[in-house]
Amino acid sequence: MIRRLARLLLAPVLGLLLAANTSPVLVPEVSQKNVEIIYSFTGAELLLFGAIIYPDGRAPSGEADIVVVLRGPSEPVVVREKGKLAGLIWMNMGSSKFRSAPGFYAVASSKPLSKLLDERSSAIYELGLDNIHLSPATSDAPDVLRRYEKGLIQSRNKLDLFYESSDPIQITQGALYQARLKIPARVPVGTFTAETFLIHKGKVLAAATRDIEIRKSGFERFVAEKAQQWPFTYGMTAIALSLLLGWGAAALFKRF
Repeated sequence: MIRRLARLLLAPVLGLLLAANTSPVLVPEVSQKNVEIIYSFTGAELLLFGAIIYPDGRAPSGEADIVVVLRGPSEPVVVREKGKLAGLIWMNMGSSKFRSAPGFYAVASSKPLSKLLDERSSAIYELGLDNIHLSPATSDAPDVLRRYEKGLIQSRNKLDLFYESSDPIQITQGALYQARLKIPARVPVGTFTAETFLIHKGKVLAAATRDIEIRKSGFERFVAEKAQQWPFTYGMTAIALSLLLGWGAAALFKRF
């Protein structure tokens, strides 16, 4: 199925690409360009696939590899560090702010990342959890910032919002590839970017991107939109509903 889709995708543009480029070209695609979140959403699996087009149809000597990164919308984040006061009470002991941190980050590769690129190249292309650019907004010491960065990554990793896939990308005949990434139930909404990199002998030969929209649908979308349009009304309504449900539950238990 993937092979047939790739052929249909490549047929109209293959000649033009080969004539205009002397470097390999990636033609990526995704199984879903729009993911709808409803009340029963428990997560999804996204298939990222595509083809590698080589000049004159000749692949370079040696095996080429693929890395795919799925990145969610970026937003400012405040990370707080908890500690025990007098060894008894847990409380916030400090905080650090980051101007921009992805709400979701997942990476898959045909081989372990450490075997594909050196640390400098991995940092440039933000490949791997240790190489995510978080744009600190505070002037803390480097070791302090690194501690908060690790805390943010670890907390989102526990929620499956940041992770490195353990399933290797499959490459067929050196030209077709496919990767599967899991989208958790707590995924943020917005525009996601799927980045694909072709790597050969420690160098990135080609890169391509595809956008994916993840959005709420139905009643969830209605509530989210109204919360943004009328935040005060939404907050007061939520409080009133909580009080009403609490009173109703108390009255019901008294009867029984």
